[in-house]
Amino acid sequence: MKTFADKVRTIVGKIPRGKTMTYKEVATRAGNPRAARAVGAIMRKNYDPAIPCHRVIKSDGSMGGYNRGGAVVKERILIKEQTVV
Repeated sequence: MKTFADKVRTIVGKIPRGKTMTYKEVATRAGNPRAARAVGAIMRKNYDPAIPCHRVIKSDGSMGGYNRGGAVVKERILIKEQTVV
């Protein structure tokens, strides 16, 4: 049986280039709509390049954190991927 963290990593791993999901959307798809903060904690520990954690943003459209250089780097990557207008 997959853990919540495994489900989160699988969901985030399938976010296509040029798209984003919110922490809440990921949590909901993983089976717990109230676990958005847990999704953030899981992504904060992610260093697997196959899991594009930079594509997970806050519900208000702001970047949230990013473990590889902060929100500024996250936004640059998303702009490069043509996700942020």
